[in-house]
Amino acid sequence: MKKSNIRKILSLLKEQYPKVKCALSYKNPLELLIATILSAQCTDKRVNIVTEKLFKKYKNIKDYACANLQEFEKDIYSTGFYRNKAKNIISTCQIIDKKYKGKVPKDFNKLLELPGVARKTANCVMGNAFNIPSGVVVDTHVSRITQRLGLTKNSDPNKIEQDLIKIIPKDEWIMFSHRLIWHGRKICDARRPKCEICNLNKLCPSAAKY
Repeated sequence: MKKSNIRKILSLLKEQYPKVKCALSYKNPLELLIATILSAQCTDKRVNIVTEKLFKKYKNIKDYACANLQEFEKDIYSTGFYRNKAKNIISTCQIIDKKYKGKVPKDFNKLLELPGVARKTANCVMGNAFNIPSGVVVDTHVSRITQRLGLTKNSDPNKIEQDLIKIIPKDEWIMFSHRLIWHGRKICDARRPKCEICNLNKLCPSAAKY
């Protein structure tokens, strides 16, 4: 795709979604890290329902580090894959408590070393908690829409991210993901995209298919 078209896409998305932000509810880096781990294979809406109670029950890093595994599993049960998520969150918080003095590391590579943290989660925390563009968050919406727009031919999230990093300016990485996620929820639905009212339809090679 031409650079001029990419600039137009970025401009139109900014025009459509000028003040979007992360859909997960959180008050600090630790809460965002936990919410993002919980969001794997789960909707942000469901995660926010669960964390509303979770964040009141577990208020700091030591609460999570010392949590009873079986009890914690019950607390996050409705997010799915609760056994792995519970184990990873408790282990991650134990590491942060001991190795980083209770503070979520402001370092992409250090985040990747934590249990349950892959590129998507690390990018989300770096971008939203610390305002540092470490990469592009690629969730199901970003994956679907970038493929439809012809910005990538890949389906693997890591490969999609590498494609996007090459063509999207670094200072746009954080907001680009947010805007595509909102666009995916409101317009570019997985099954029935509303191409007729999409402001990107003239730049989208997939618009004629629907």
